Amino acid sequence: MAEQLMEALMIMALGMGLVFIFLTILIGAVNLVAWKFAPKPNLAPNAEASEAQVTSFLGIDPKMVAVITAAVHQYRAKA
Repeated sequence: MAEQLMEALMIMALGMGLVFIFLTILIGAVNLVAWKFAPKPNLAPNAEASEAQVTSFLGIDPKMVAVITAAVHQYRAKA
């Protein structure tokens, strides 16, 4: 009985160890791929692009903002 229990514990430890090693390698591979193919940050932002973004924010109708705010408030009040 003791031999069977020891054998079962050894098989369990071997299985858990193999799963741990596989998951560690998998996480390392995913991080390596994410690091390798990550988009590069744009260090020199374009002045024209930032002006276009500011203009688009200024072009929002205040009535539409009020309607969206009321709808979000009503939705949150129901939940």
